[in-house]
Amino acid sequence: MKKQTLTFTLILIGMVAFGIYAQTGNSDPSAGIAKATDLVNNFYTKLVDLIYAVAGCLAIYGSFRVFSKWQHGDQDTGKAAMAWFGAALFLIVSATVLKSFFSALG
Repeated sequence: MKKQTLTFTLILIGMVAFGIYAQTGNSDPSAGIAKATDLVNNFYTKLVDLIYAVAGCLAIYGSFRVFSKWQHGDQDTGKAAMAWFGAALFLIVSATVLKSFFSALG
C-alpha cells in the first residue's frame, strides 16, 4: 500500500514540475490574449454559419410538415406554419445578433 502511495506521489510531483516548466516560455501576456481573441473569433464565425445552416434545414423540414398537414386537411395548418417558421426566424435573428455582438467587440 505504501509503495502505491509513493508511486502516485512521485507521478503527481513530476506532472506538477512539467506543468511549471511549460508555463515559463511566454513572458508577454498580450500575445496570449490576442491568441484567445483569434480563437473566439474563429469559433463564433463557424457557430454563426452552423446556426444559419440549421435554420435553413429547419425551414425546409417545417415547410414539408406544413404542406403535409395542408394536404391531409388539418385545420391547424396556420398554427403549425407559424411555429416552424417562427423557430427558423428566431435562429436567423439570434445568429445575426451574435454576429453583430462579436464584430462590435473585435
